[in-house]
Amino acid sequence: MQTESYDVVVIGAGPAGGAAAYTAARAGLCAALIDHKTFPRNKLCGGLITGRSLRYFREVFGEELSVQPLERKDAIEFRFQGRPLGVIDDAPPLYLSMRWDLDHHLCRKALKAGAKDMTGQSVDAIDTTARQVVMKDGRRIGYGVLVGADGVNSAVARRLFGRSFDRARIGFGLEIEATGTHVQPAAPIGVDIAAARWGYGWCFPKGCSTTIGVGGLLSENGDMKAAMARYLSSLGIEGDLRAYKGQFLPFGDFRKRPGRDAVVLVGDAAGLVDPITGEGIAYAIKSGQLAAQAAMTALGADRPDTTSDTYRRLLKPIHRSLRTANVLRNLIFRPGLQGAFEQAFRHSDTVRRQYMDLLAGEVEYGRILMACLCRSPRIIRLAVQSKGVR
Repeated sequence: MQTESYDVVVIGAGPAGGAAAYTAARAGLCAALIDHKTFPRNKLCGGLITGRSLRYFREVFGEELSVQPLERKDAIEFRFQGRPLGVIDDAPPLYLSMRWDLDHHLCRKALKAGAKDMTGQSVDAIDTTARQVVMKDGRRIGYGVLVGADGVNSAVARRLFGRSFDRARIGFGLEIEATGTHVQPAAPIGVDIAAARWGYGWCFPKGCSTTIGVGGLLSENGDMKAAMARYLSSLGIEGDLRAYKGQFLPFGDFRKRPGRDAVVLVGDAAGLVDPITGEGIAYAIKSGQLAAQAAMTALGADRPDTTSDTYRRLLKPIHRSLRTANVLRNLIFRPGLQGAFEQAFRHSDTVRRQYMDLLAGEVEYGRILMACLCRSPRIIRLAVQSKGVR
């Protein structure tokens, strides 16, 4: 069977893959976008769109995000392990969307820019020696650069490193779309810190449904369904556990080397998820753009094997932010420090404002860490020195 060849082949058509394929195609590269699903398709995700996500979307696509519905929220109701911490009515704006709408929108933009549509087609194998992707139907797709945007269970990551993630460090989440009487579009966003161990619960009211879920470190939560049941009970909701969606969440375990030679990983496949808020759309979009830029540089120099090194350099600011976030996560979620954090959150307008800014993507973690160092140097030292910083 004849081999098709492309400058850049992207596996996975979510936000990271869509941004990578769009950027490559707009730059004049011959790009293909592969996904085993057809779009629109469902995905476990709260659909929270932060200011950082909107900013990166503008940088990549040169326009405002226009996907509909995109619902603005200015109020957040905070809880800590079910205990009310109050409602903030003047929060930085957050937006809610449905992932099938958002991902479909980004995929269409990549295809309209000129990427070859290979959605609804499955990959059978990846041959990094021959630089080919082998499809289920037997076709061989040649590539100059391969971008793995295929999520937390990435087949590209398994091909490079033998596994897609580390079970000792990965997170896991459960989620349900509550409908009927539970739909209250005007209600504030709900965030329950530590609803699961080393994690949180979320309640995102939208026009058609309310997205409710819990997520935390897999190794620390032997029974995530029990945590979900407790969270639903605290909200006055009776749920059918069989109706829940479940998925691994790669927060806090980003890959220090997200690729090798002419193959790179982006978005969830590279673990580029905020370890405190669990938000991954922003870094997915940005990393997709950076991967395509690295591919352009490498292919322009006729040295595709340098793509991974170039990409890793471009990712340094994101990696730096995630490292800082991992330190701060110890302040919030480590059992021995949770009491201090809850009291600070309950009584300090500054702490609440900083957390809201983080949730909205309006501030970087380095600035928050410096503020914490000035206020609580002993607690920060304990967080950094704690055994097994996550």
